[in-house]
Amino acid sequence: MKELTHFVNGQQVKGTSGRFADVYNPALGEVQARVPLASKAELDAAVAAAAAAQPAWGATNPQRRARVMMEFVRLLNRDMDKLAEALSSEHGKTIPDAKGDVQRGLEVIEFCIGAPHLLKGEFTDSAGPGIDMYSMRQPLGVVAGITPFNFPAMIPMWKMGPALAAGNAFILKPSERDPSVPLMLAELLKEAGLPDGILQVVNGDKEAVDAILDNPTIQAIGFVGSTPIAEYIYGRGCSNGKRVQCFGGAKNHMIIMPDADMDQAADALVGAGYGAAGERCMAISVAVPVGDETADRLIEKLVPRIEKLKVGPYTAGNDVDYGPLVTAQAKERVLGLINSGVEQGAELVVDGRNFNLQGYESGYFIGPSLFDKVTPDMEIYKQEIFGPVLSTVRAKTYEEALGYAMDHEYGNGTAIFTRDGDTARDFAARVNVGMVGINVPIPVPLAYHTFGGWKKSGFGDLNQHGPDAFRFYTRTKTVTSRWPSGLKEGGEFHFKQMD
Repeated sequence: MKELTHFVNGQQVKGTSGRFADVYNPALGEVQARVPLASKAELDAAVAAAAAAQPAWGATNPQRRARVMMEFVRLLNRDMDKLAEALSSEHGKTIPDAKGDVQRGLEVIEFCIGAPHLLKGEFTDSAGPGIDMYSMRQPLGVVAGITPFNFPAMIPMWKMGPALAAGNAFILKPSERDPSVPLMLAELLKEAGLPDGILQVVNGDKEAVDAILDNPTIQAIGFVGSTPIAEYIYGRGCSNGKRVQCFGGAKNHMIIMPDADMDQAADALVGAGYGAAGERCMAISVAVPVGDETADRLIEKLVPRIEKLKVGPYTAGNDVDYGPLVTAQAKERVLGLINSGVEQGAELVVDGRNFNLQGYESGYFIGPSLFDKVTPDMEIYKQEIFGPVLSTVRAKTYEEALGYAMDHEYGNGTAIFTRDGDTARDFAARVNVGMVGINVPIPVPLAYHTFGGWKKSGFGDLNQHGPDAFRFYTRTKTVTSRWPSGLKEGGEFHFKQMD
């Protein structure tokens, strides 16, 4: 049995807590490794080592730090196949999807190569007689990231890339379900020239999370996961005086107007709803066709596309559309929600519950399911399913459809498919959701913009990646400077007005 490690001070370090978690191959339902779960003492020791290493890294000029990011990009491209294979074996994603996971993280690292520009302050000369004022962006010190299972490459890079480029030391607590890729990323950063101790990967569960939240040295925490845990981390972290950004659950609506290209909309829904087995916070899980005629046309287009989806292990080739769910518990939860939809009166048009793959009977596979005539009081509408399930909610008018997206407690992403520019502009302006797609089903911003949801999908005032990330991982110091030509007599006991 393979035993994984932590990564501390540039070395793979065995756990000392005596506690482990099993790491599964979700296609087979078999344990393939075990990962150590850190104690509070182990976490605190990693933080202390990071704090000792950070001042020198923070004092390194931004251009040299950016060169480490540049070399990291080269190494990520070199090892893309190896990273994708490890990711797929633990998560279950197809190889193309796993490569996309790495690629979207890599793009944020590319953006971080521009850190010297992003870290520039402001300057005003002659703000007063002989007085200059300037601001500096300085690293916070030691910061941390707590990242989820569904993007084990992308989200760690979204967090640690800007933090490291800004001069911080970073503590990464990845998901214990698929921890191998984060450990591989740490090795690549060391190879790229990152000094020892600046990136520590500490595997763990709630004990490690609480240790991060309570450690006084850690100045900021970034989190991605479910909303209940996001609320917990945000509340406890803020109460401990830390800067915290947390991104939680989602229920992303796609509105289909009567004038939409129905083939384009159906293709978009199938990819956005079932890709990665629906285990994406930006998955479209609710289709909202406007008008019964639009709904009937949409369902007619969707059914044959869904029934043709190829479900299987990543080893079955690149034409597999999606793989298994990550754990047996995840599979049981999704099946339970599908059953609740049937019990509450939704029409199950395509039923994936009895999917069985020969040779992989113990794997965590679920076939694709499609519901029609879902209503907002149903659990399948209220909850984030995080599985290959698409719900159709019929709306009579555009205003009713807009209301579904606006009234839901989650506000991560949304989309509208239409040929009408006025409708699209109105939707983008009014909808209270953080990321909006117009004829784009999964509106994940590119690395030089920022990613973040509204309402119960996001907690904190700054988003992930893009310029916001550098604001989050730095603080501004403003200096007022005067170099008098000669000594003045006596002191001044009041604020002098500027001439």
